[in-house]
Amino acid sequence: MPYDHITNGFSNGYTNGNSELHVVDLRSDTISKPTQAMREAMAIAPVGDDVYGEDPTVNLLIQKSCQLFGKEDGILVPSGTMANMIARGPAQLAGVQQALVRNKNDGTFCLDEMCSRIRIDPDCHEPYTALIVVENTHNMCGGKVLPLEWLDKLGNIAKSHGIAVHMDGARIMNAAVASKVELSRIVRDMDSVCFCLSKSLGAPIGSVLLGTKAFIERAKRVRKVLGGGMRQAGIMAAAGIVALDSMMDQLRIDHEHLRQIAEAIHNMNSKIFKVDLQADTNILMIYLDNRKVTADKFLQRLYDVYPNDPIKVRIRASTRDNSCIRFVFYWEITDEDVQMAIKKLEYVIREFETKTSV
Repeated sequence: MPYDHITNGFSNGYTNGNSELHVVDLRSDTISKPTQAMREAMAIAPVGDDVYGEDPTVNLLIQKSCQLFGKEDGILVPSGTMANMIARGPAQLAGVQQALVRNKNDGTFCLDEMCSRIRIDPDCHEPYTALIVVENTHNMCGGKVLPLEWLDKLGNIAKSHGIAVHMDGARIMNAAVASKVELSRIVRDMDSVCFCLSKSLGAPIGSVLLGTKAFIERAKRVRKVLGGGMRQAGIMAAAGIVALDSMMDQLRIDHEHLRQIAEAIHNMNSKIFKVDLQADTNILMIYLDNRKVTADKFLQRLYDVYPNDPIKVRIRASTRDNSCIRFVFYWEITDEDVQMAIKKLEYVIREFETKTSV
């Protein structure tokens, strides 16, 4: 029987007569919806004009964030992309020269290689090195937490050269929970840091950028140029406050859910599908032998439900490339979802193992 083959299963002729089959959606934690407590806080939040610095709920969110991270000041922006763009400086609007350093599997990179890229007193044809950027947790390395010892070394090198360091900490809350290290310690040597309210913390929108008062004053001007100046932003900040106050314990549950699925796949001893049991947080990479099955085919089969399938559940995920898919866990993924996903994964992996062994 023919069916539409669309990556991530947006269309499929096989539904077993049931269009309401259960879906475990692990594409990203960005798809998480706000909790009821967040919705209630948003409904009653005191608000003002944030561009004038007069929104009391935004100001409270910034105050709480500064206390957690040990930074002087901060601003609320619509997205992590804008936060990172601001931190890289207004020249980003015209294009910033970048020197890329290859990541290691643990999310770090070779500090010697980094040093070789630093330009302190370059020829007039070359730009100065003004900023070093790191990501923690590291998304495409499977949510890895950057080691403190490595961050300390990087900070010392940057300081010796008079270069600022920015941390893209979209999921830094996961790093703090997994490593049991305070946020202020993790970002001690960072000149600026941003974190997302709308990823693992579950709020519907927003990111916070933190740094010195002087840095944030400049950042406010760049935010305005980018169109990120918001008025009664306390409505979105209120959800962020609830997230900071109530969602940290949930991250431990998300990490445990990842661990259960990772171990289930690992214990199958598959020759085609592998996982990294050193996954620290809420991002799990599943590595495929793409000579035997591609990521797109695996994703489609995880979503498909054929009439004879014993497991009536769909799994949605995303791809990094043709030999790797990514699962991301968040507060709406339940214990039941995890057990159903394990059964579906085991069934589909065995199916591919059988097909390729024939």
